[in-house]
Amino acid sequence: VQLQASGGGLVQAGGSRRLSCVASGGTFGTLTVAWFSRAPGDERVFVAAISKYGGTIHYADSAKGRFTIAKDIAKNTVYLQMNSLKPEDTATYYCAADLRNWIESSPNYAFWGQGTQVTVSS
Repeated sequence: VQLQASGGGLVQAGGSRRLSCVASGGTFGTLTVAWFSRAPGDERVFVAAISKYGGTIHYADSAKGRFTIAKDIAKNTVYLQMNSLKPEDTATYYCAADLRNWIESSPNYAFWGQGTQVTVSS
């Protein structure tokens, strides 16, 4: 499975951004999918995840109430809608996927995209 993340860019604080993750060689209907972020010099941090069949969604505390993860099976795409962005959200965002049916907040996922940079200016 290959993942392609996109949608990053420069946004002002308080603004919104929608990230997309498209899969090839597999379908998101059979994958649990997560988004992680990594700021320069830091390790990857869990942001949000959605289980294989979409029945379970988890968010990091920092993302709750501001970010929304969703699957569009028809488009084989997972989105991360990011609202009320803050400068501390500045990071490279990675989508990750795995065949298991449960969510893990550790970066223990089999498949990874290349990352898309989000920069939030104050």
